[in-house]
Amino acid sequence: MPLPTRVKIVEVGPRDGLQNEAQIVPTAVKIGLIDRLTASGLSAIEAASFVSPGWVPQMADSTAVLKGIERRSGVSYPVLTPNLKGFEAAVAAGAAEVAVFAAASETFSQKNINCSIAQSLERFVPVLAAAAERGIRVRGYVSCVLGCPYEGEVAPAAVAEVARRLREMGCYEISLGDTVGVGTPGKARTLIEVISAAVPVERLALHFHDTYGQALANILACLEKGVATVDSSVAGLGGCPYARGASGNVASEDLLYMLKGLGIETGVDLAALVSAGAYISQALGRPSGSKVARAIDSHKADQLTQGGQP
Repeated sequence: MPLPTRVKIVEVGPRDGLQNEAQIVPTAVKIGLIDRLTASGLSAIEAASFVSPGWVPQMADSTAVLKGIERRSGVSYPVLTPNLKGFEAAVAAGAAEVAVFAAASETFSQKNINCSIAQSLERFVPVLAAAAERGIRVRGYVSCVLGCPYEGEVAPAAVAEVARRLREMGCYEISLGDTVGVGTPGKARTLIEVISAAVPVERLALHFHDTYGQALANILACLEKGVATVDSSVAGLGGCPYARGASGNVASEDLLYMLKGLGIETGVDLAALVSAGAYISQALGRPSGSKVARAIDSHKADQLTQGGQP
């Protein structure tokens, strides 16, 4: 199958990235990051999570964040909602799109949300019903699609079943998460082949972590199978608090650089995206996790040292 001519990048740094930070990131910084990401041309930016602050303290200010950002026409700002209570709070804060999350691993489901896979899916029924009544789109996440930190390998058929259930419940898109980043291109390709028999490939998205340095290779393997939506995190922010050793999602800057090299359109400006990554990295007091951003910074420094213009 030929590569897609256009790929939609779903930026998850403000939620999936920052929720894993030990230090509490100020609300104004989160808003500043989202506004900069909006200015880069991204069409989807996951802005917040309406979960219990006891579980994820970093997301306690989600209402203030959602109310404070400068929205742009044509840009969606989805938020994570684990249950009906979270959904109602998200809608009250102005959310027009939400996401629910399940796992393909029973042990991970218990560790992450304290219930079985079946129980988690049952919790989503009233959320999907309420969203349908209000015309709010719902995205579905499936964790541990290429491996689990507790169970090891996860069968593609198990992933396909959870994805199928979410699709039947009303999720317009299913994002497949390699939560611990253990996947390789061959396994990623096989996963898409199996799942696409249950969920149309145009309804699938990728959410790959880069723990073993395989994220871009895995993404390319899936693009070759027709997937055209990819989640990524600016500056490589993130990880998973329930999966020890899992590094952040693939960096948005690195993903965009690869897509540009393949001649695939995204509508996103690389310089603006790198600038947004520099902003949040400075706020966190550490270098960007993006190899592309670091290379660009190094090139600019070399030019300045040599008396040239960056």
